Amino acid sequence: MFRYNPARTGGPLGTTGPTDSVTEQWVVQTQSGIGYSLAVFDDTIYVGSNDGVVSALAASGDSERWSVEVDGQIGWPPAVVDDTVYVGCGDGTLCALAASDGTELWRFETGKQVAPAPAVVDDTVYVGGVGGGEGVLYALDATDGTERWSFEMGFNAYASPAVVDGIVYIGGENSAYALDAVDGTEQWTHEFSYVDSATPAVADGTVYLKHGKRHWALNATDGAEQWSFEPEDSMDTVRMGPPAVLDETVYIGGYDTVYALAADEGTKQWSFEMADGVGSSPAVTNDAVYLGGNDGTVYALATSNGTEQWCFETASSWVSSVVVVDGTVYAGTADGAIHALTAE
Repeated sequence: MFRYNPARTGGPLGTTGPTDSVTEQWVVQTQSGIGYSLAVFDDTIYVGSNDGVVSALAASGDSERWSVEVDGQIGWPPAVVDDTVYVGCGDGTLCALAASDGTELWRFETGKQVAPAPAVVDDTVYVGGVGGGEGVLYALDATDGTERWSFEMGFNAYASPAVVDGIVYIGGENSAYALDAVDGTEQWTHEFSYVDSATPAVADGTVYLKHGKRHWALNATDGAEQWSFEPEDSMDTVRMGPPAVLDETVYIGGYDTVYALAADEGTKQWSFEMADGVGSSPAVTNDAVYLGGNDGTVYALATSNGTEQWCFETASSWVSSVVVVDGTVYAGTADGAIHALTAE
């Protein structure tokens, strides 16, 4: 699912990616621009388009398994759990599709304008509804889409929830919330001075999120601030999602610079400047950090010191999504193409 798992850590555990040089294994052109909506699971690539089409492609790039039309622009990756694909749509609808053939199993109308990326944990789907200056977080039964509970956030949170150890975390406007996953009761609230939306990444008892021009680390138990970090290139980065967290290091994107921070203190370990700005959130493995730029370039950086290991230039103006699975880097670009990059 979005950022690999319900914790949104951006770290695909147990996988590796190319670190020396790459070749383009294949490239497939989808129906239209794909935004952030690329997900890879069980030898299948799931992608949503700006015109409301969800497609399942073979990870080999040689065939389309199915394609169905839903409602509204799809700007977030679907969540694929067991045999079901859950996708949030631009008209505020959450659709559940059969992973085998795309048959619609159920849909839930949030009554809002946008439904960001869902998180699915223990037969429950957590998804926000955004629009009209108000945001609502819903918990739905994963089997039939019936509502279990909802929480009114009172703001437009263009963000996706993180779910860890029975707690749901989400941020928006000037607050971050922790809610009980079973009944939605509020556990704590942390207030910020800025107005923004924030998809958290949760690891080792800490909630990491970008809010305003700073990146924050909050105690997952009570929401107390542990540290904050303002990038040197602190221009507001609306497109940036949550950081990636792996092996006691937090990887974040600024406006045109990628940073590696110590997870316990937020001190900078290294930084890497990208010529035309950061385009995607980072994906991290033990050896490399992968991300895309606003100039259509895909980068691999060493986790140890941030040195460039390789870069690959696409024909697009923007790399919007980078996913690493089983040694392959899948990059979605603004022109609707999907590129599969493997080691030479």
